[in-house]
Order: sequence, then structure tokens, then C-alpha cells
Amino acid sequence: MSLIERSIREKIVLVGVTLPPETTEETEESLDELSALIETAGAEEVARVVQKRRAPDPPTFVGKGKAEELREIAEATDCDTVVFDNELTPAQQRNLEKLLGRTAIDRTAVILDIFAQNAHSQEGKAQVELALLKYRLPRIRGKGASLSQQAGGMSAGGGARIGTRGPGETQLEVDRRRIARRIHKLEAELRELEKHRQTQRKAQLRSRIRRVAIVGYTNAGKSTLLNRLTDAGVLVEDRLFATLDPTTRRLDLPGGEPVLISDTVGFIRKLPHDLVEAFKSTLSVAADADLLVHVVDSSAVDVEGNIRAVRTVLEEIGADEVPELLAFNKADLAPDEAKRLAHAHEGSVAFSAATGEGVDELLQAIADRLRALTNVVELAIPYDRGDLLAAVHREGEVLVESAEDDAMHLRVRLDDAALGQFVEYVVA
Repeated sequence: MSLIERSIREKIVLVGVTLPPETTEETEESLDELSALIETAGAEEVARVVQKRRAPDPPTFVGKGKAEELREIAEATDCDTVVFDNELTPAQQRNLEKLLGRTAIDRTAVILDIFAQNAHSQEGKAQVELALLKYRLPRIRGKGASLSQQAGGMSAGGGARIGTRGPGETQLEVDRRRIARRIHKLEAELRELEKHRQTQRKAQLRSRIRRVAIVGYTNAGKSTLLNRLTDAGVLVEDRLFATLDPTTRRLDLPGGEPVLISDTVGFIRKLPHDLVEAFKSTLSVAADADLLVHVVDSSAVDVEGNIRAVRTVLEEIGADEVPELLAFNKADLAPDEAKRLAHAHEGSVAFSAATGEGVDELLQAIADRLRALTNVVELAIPYDRGDLLAAVHREGEVLVESAEDDAMHLRVRLDDAALGQFVEYVVA
């Protein structure tokens, strides 16, 4: 990158506060991730401050002395914005901006900013705008200069600063009542979109096709995997949250059985609650799935921490009871670590979505896990019930079929819904 390009990028000072039971090492890891988020948002880190406290300071989170130190660092680096890894209250944000003489935002604002840049579908844009308005509403302080952040302050390069972009920014120049009406309107729109999605789900359930959802930490390689398995053509970029809108494709497993496979938005630590709430309808592809393929970047610094973060969000959206298959990606970059992780987590698979190594084993594991969720039963279908015999072949996987004196005997794999149609023909 040239010096001219660097000069127009927004300059950021990062602040991390270690609070019990977190360790300083964990704070640094979280700040590294925040730095990657800043980079994704189009800015650059110019300094970093870490503090250890027993509890947040109510007025400024860091205390007046540390805030004064931050002001000196901000002036020395000529930064545009100070970003806290911890969530700030509206009052703390106001106090810090007054003391620092520049914009102060938190991790949530950065994540919302990135989502605002990457939302493209009608539903995605509505979800992001809703989360943005809910976040910014309590931070509105009146008109004029005090609204400079919410109304879209300009960075050194002439663009909107981090935390100010998004479909809802112009709404922040109006009063709370109009913003509240906009929030209610967006919620109504999303409810209508959810009804449409529910209709689609019912159609998928009637088709008896199993559903697989690819989940994982952001940038773990979910979209690359979907592109490897299907003709989805999903955007793949080496940056956080490159894909927000889910994509679903049909896939034939090694045994020939079809499934619907979907990717999902990447998860991250400290994912804003309002954003999770807003994206619940989109994330419902995970909650409604028969199996979750949890893609993990085996080359990541904190693999186990990433796994925990994903499972935390899955629990929040009601998908924690869905069976999970751990799939350790990027075996081409970290082959030894991928194998170690797969060995340490029983039933998991190591693979590379980029090269295709281990993908056949992954597909076989998906097929085996889905089969394990079904019932294998013996049926005796009378010869005069050809309609039932055709239904068995249509609804299940016939493993063995033989003509006996009394009836046609079949050993067949059926899910619970299909089994109910043939329960009276089950051989005890």
C-alpha cells in the first residue's frame, strides 16, 4: 500500500480493559481480532492501550487518569477515533468524547459498521438498519455538533467514519419519536419476511429433503466450502463478514441421497445482542437444520476459543440442540494441527476447502451422521398395496428388499415423520 493510500485511511487507537475473570493474554487476543475488524472496516490501528481493572469506571470506563493518558496518545498519533474493545454506555461514550476531543466508539459499533457495508439483500439491509438504530437511539444527544458521529462525520479521506455508516444514519438527525417509528416499521417488515421464510421451510419439510447448515467463526472458510461442494458461486474474500446473506443449494451425498446445504453469516466473539436478534430469521437456517457442519479454521490462534464463541451464538438462536459435525478446515496451511484437532475431537474431520483435500471424507461423514439420525426398520408391505411400496421407496432409503410368501419385506431407513406413515406395517 502506498503512502498516499495510507494517509487517507482513518487512524484508530485501540483500548482493551482486562476485567475479572479475563486474563491480559485474552485481552490481547481480543484486541488482535478487533484490529482485524478495524482493517476490514477500512481503517488502521496506530496505537494500542491495555489496562487492568477490577471493575469499569462508571463515568469513563477506564478512569480519569487513563482517559487523560489516552488523550495524550490520541494527540500524539493524530488519530481520528478511539475504539474500545469493551461495550460503552451512552454516558461513558459522551464523557470520553468530551475528554479526548474526538470520537469514541466501541467494538459493537465497528461490527455494525462492517455489517452495514456488506448487507445487500432486502432482508439483510433491514436487519442491519434495525440493529444500527437500536444501538444509536440511546446515543442521540440533540442536534448540531453533538450529533456529528451519528450523522456521519467525515474521515481524513472524505468518507464516513467507522460507526457512522449504514442505512439508518440519516434517521439520526430526526427526533426519537421518528426513529422509534422507523424501528417499528422495520420490525414489521422483518416479521413479514419471516412469514415468507416459514412458508419456504414448510415446503422443504414436506419434500423430506434433509437440511445441512454450514456454521463457523467468521473467515473460517464456510463460503469456500459451499463453492467447493456446489455451484453456489458465493463471494469469497479474505476478510471478516464478507458474506451476510445465506445461500442454499442442493447437494447429492456419496450414497446418492440429496440434501439442502446452506452457509450462514460468520460468528465472532462479543457479537452484539441486537445484531443477533435482528438476524435471527436469517440464522434460523441453523436452528432448523438436521445437521450443523461447524467449520473451524485449524490455523487460527485460538481454535478452542473460536469454537466456544460459535456455540455461544448457536445457543442464543436456539440451535444448540442440533447435531454438530466439527470440520477442521485449512489443512493445507496447518496440516499437523488439523490432524491433531480432528484426533482430539472424536468424530470430526480435517480437510481443506481450498485444495479439496479431505472433502470426500467430509461428505461421507455428513452422510453417515444424517443416516444415524434415522430409523432402520423392517416392513412387510402387502402385494396389493403397490402405492405403499412406491411411497416407501420415495420417503426412505431401501437397504434390502425381498419377495416373501406373505408380503414384500423391506429393510428401510426412515426419518420419524416418514415412519409414521408405515407404522402398522413394521415387523416386530
